[in-house]
Amino acid sequence: MSDFENEEIPQVDPGQPHPADVIQKLNEENNELKDRLLRALAETENVRRRGEQERRNASDYAVTRFARDMLEIADNFARALSHVPQDALAAADPAIKSVIEGVEATERQLMSTLGKHGVKPIETENARFDPNLHQAVAEVPGGGKPGGSIVNVVQTGYTIADRLLRPAMVTVARSEPGNGIDTKV
Repeated sequence: MSDFENEEIPQVDPGQPHPADVIQKLNEENNELKDRLLRALAETENVRRRGEQERRNASDYAVTRFARDMLEIADNFARALSHVPQDALAAADPAIKSVIEGVEATERQLMSTLGKHGVKPIETENARFDPNLHQAVAEVPGGGKPGGSIVNVVQTGYTIADRLLRPAMVTVARSEPGNGIDTKV
């Protein structure tokens, strides 16, 4: 007789679950816990990413309201300087020239400071009308420009980071018969 033959085979209590069933149940519970852990880790990573994105957005766009207010000042500087004829400036008293040069320098500094904070003018030179960046205030004869082209900028538009801060107010070339382009604004 071998040693195995002398061993007593444990009897399963009929009131107790079978060991194989217990092992299967524990494996299922283990798999469920692993799945819950992985989901919790993924959710934690998503919250971290969202928080980081919100922090970046807060940093990039924190000055939005302030920048809009400053653009009104920039517009006033540009309007004031656009009304000074160059021939009148050349013949002006040195004190007047000095004041105008000071206003020009202040406007440049303001625009430079806005640029440092991500505020950039929208490019409109030789551009086509883009409703995402421009606001058409009038449709005018194109004077040789194709329909849908920007003819004149009434008010400069700006972006901050990658978002529109203020659309450029523009006049747009009307489609003229025979130019082959039929663009409606």
